[in-house]
Amino acid sequence: MAIDRDRIAAAVREILSAIGEDVSRDGLRETPVRVADAMAELYAGVGADATEGLRDSASTADVMSNDPVIVRDLTFRSMCEHHLLPFHGVAHIAYEPTDTVVGLGRLARVLDTISSRPQVQERIGIEVCDALLAGVGASGVLVVLDARHECVSA
Repeated sequence: MAIDRDRIAAAVREILSAIGEDVSRDGLRETPVRVADAMAELYAGVGADATEGLRDSASTADVMSNDPVIVRDLTFRSMCEHHLLPFHGVAHIAYEPTDTVVGLGRLARVLDTISSRPQVQERIGIEVCDALLAGVGASGVLVVLDARHECVSA
């Protein structure tokens, strides 16, 4: 699904007007378009398949034993679905491969796709687990997220 930037820009103009701002003043004139561009990036994961790119993984027989794969300190950012305010943090992901293993960059891509949607922290962890279970057939997955929520700390 394509993000409708024109509708977003119109909605931002309406919100700014509703809070009493003059949307034609210099500092705000281009803001609706900038917000629409930012939202296109922030919500790029809406409708995207997080397991895409995991399916062409290397075989563990060619690469390594079935030892756990662990990656730490992957940064992520998302937007709280309750307040549309940002939250951000780090993720630590571990999985036990069965017959395939993926490069560490693919794990970061899965996390980015899933966090680029209106989200809650708990669901990000669940969806990353589900993607790895389905996408690489992992026999076990652990995801730990440590995040700062602007809706809580504002």
